[in-house]
Amino acid sequence: MMLAEPPELKRYGGMERAAALMLVLGKEHGAPIWEHLSVEEIKELSAAIALLGRVPSPVAEHLLVAFSGEVSAMSALHGSFETTERLLDGILPNDRVREIMEDIRGPAGRTMWDKLSNVSEAVLAGYLKNEYPQTVAVILSKLKADHAARVLGQLPEDIAIDVVQRMLRMETVQKDVLLQVEQTLRNEFMSNLSRAQRRDPHEAMAEVFNAMDRSTEQSMLGSLDEHAPESAEKIRALMFTFEDLGSLLPSAVSAIARQADKREMALALKGAPEMIRQLFMSTMTERSAKLMREDMAGMGPVRARDCEEAQSSLVRLAKSLADRGEILLADPKSDDAMIV
Repeated sequence: MMLAEPPELKRYGGMERAAALMLVLGKEHGAPIWEHLSVEEIKELSAAIALLGRVPSPVAEHLLVAFSGEVSAMSALHGSFETTERLLDGILPNDRVREIMEDIRGPAGRTMWDKLSNVSEAVLAGYLKNEYPQTVAVILSKLKADHAARVLGQLPEDIAIDVVQRMLRMETVQKDVLLQVEQTLRNEFMSNLSRAQRRDPHEAMAEVFNAMDRSTEQSMLGSLDEHAPESAEKIRALMFTFEDLGSLLPSAVSAIARQADKREMALALKGAPEMIRQLFMSTMTERSAKLMREDMAGMGPVRARDCEEAQSSLVRLAKSLADRGEILLADPKSDDAMIV
């Protein structure tokens, strides 16, 4: 028998009723429901619970009886877009329900396209240049204009022109075509990209070693040589050291020299191998090089550790410039060696 609706229930909206019910169910019985909520839904429901205040016992009893009655009346549970929407309706605001349903109901464009918009233009263009131009046109038409422009700029010119012409002639893309394109992107591109972006732990550890002072670095690598020689070798190969600055193009070294603290650079070069010292000097004007030599001479004897710390600072600057795309930390004999 269904209990009569208590008068106090009228002041409870959908979200407040859901919050009160979760409060009544408690931790043990409510856990299976919490597990199926998104992070945003959990935040909204938690905020509603926090602001709920005292829940009258008639309201708590009515919500619990109504909930158990609805569940027991079902011969079986059937999950679908419709049942999901009915479940959310009344619990969340209407605009939030519509937003969620648009995300999960075909063709799942918003979430997927948002992810695609975060992929760098170079990576995305590398994948698209092997796709049929009409497919590329469909994909670029779904991206934001600035991102699509950057991707077009990365494509070979003949492909880019073909794609632009197809985009100009394109009419409304049929839903089943868009679904197929999305499925291909999800299965072939996004999944491969996710696997490719899993970072090698040796690479992360190489950055840690780069940040160590020289004596600690040598001690740790020496211990790794004994216990995990393969890992030590991989880390050494991934590390970018002060000595590696000597393999950069003069233009890259010049960019580092321009932005480095002059006092710090003088200290770094004072303890540097002659080859690196000459490389840095060769990128300076004659006057700047003369002043640098005078600074180095005027320092007198300096601690080796101070030189190493200054050299580490130059390495960090080089990596920062590379991260911003201003230089490439590449071997000058490599085809990729250049300054941007």
